[in-house]
Amino acid sequence: MGLVRLLRTPDDRFTDLPDFPFEPRYAELTDPHGGVIRVGYVEAGPADGPVVLLLHGEPTWSFLYRKMLPVLAAAGLRAIAPDLVGFGRSDKPANLTDHTYARHVEWMHAFAFDALDLHEVTLVGQDWGGLIGLRLVASSPSRFARVVAANTGLPTGDVDMPPVWHQFREAVQKAPVLDVARFVQSGCTSSLPAAVRAAYDAPFPNEVYKAGPRAMPGLVPYRPDDPASAANRSAWKTLTELEIPFLVAFSDGDPITGGMAPILRRAMRGASGLDHPVIAGAGHFLQEDAGEELAEHVARFVRG
Repeated sequence: MGLVRLLRTPDDRFTDLPDFPFEPRYAELTDPHGGVIRVGYVEAGPADGPVVLLLHGEPTWSFLYRKMLPVLAAAGLRAIAPDLVGFGRSDKPANLTDHTYARHVEWMHAFAFDALDLHEVTLVGQDWGGLIGLRLVASSPSRFARVVAANTGLPTGDVDMPPVWHQFREAVQKAPVLDVARFVQSGCTSSLPAAVRAAYDAPFPNEVYKAGPRAMPGLVPYRPDDPASAANRSAWKTLTELEIPFLVAFSDGDPITGGMAPILRRAMRGASGLDHPVIAGAGHFLQEDAGEELAEHVARFVRG
């Protein structure tokens, strides 16, 4: 099953993005399933600073990190925020079947380690950014110095997802028109200005471009025999035994992942003895609701 058709969002969709002055950069990945995939990313801070890899989730893109990038840069960190394949400025496989959990892990592995050759990385993963990022930590622990899990987890399907998540999955799969900005707004406690909503819609000129956001909810393992369950179980076992410092920085208002915070704090060896912050008054997309605050916690964690 080679990559059949890649779409690329026209550049003019990304003009006049509010509070997002970062120059777009691109990395080309040789995809093991055929072809070359272009991944878009932004960077802030000194090129020789400690690396912080900021991974977004569904259905956002690196724009989600616009409040955090300047704070991390000011702390002397090299903050790198890629767009997942199918999102943001990255190429978009047009068929739903081109999107699998394993492939998204492969693509971000190729981006971080083959294209950019990152070392001593602090992962910040939220939503799918954690589902993908935690798999990277488990498979390449020597590349990572620290982990920050923010409103995320590593589902194996052995415990069902909460009802609100099933409602979201069904809504995404059934919507004739997928209103990306509305889904982002529904995961925030703050009210998003029109220009910000437009920025979340920008990567997707029409429905044809939305295979990534449409596919993602269906790729979360919520049954024990899901295609990704065995790999996630194995990764979970590895993660719990690693000594890598593991900060759990969840908001207090996420009905989707909230239950994972105490589990991560308890299960991860690297989490013991750390002061885990709870970001008050923020929703699922805590980068949007309290990005500066989360960034301060990340900067302090890295600077130790």
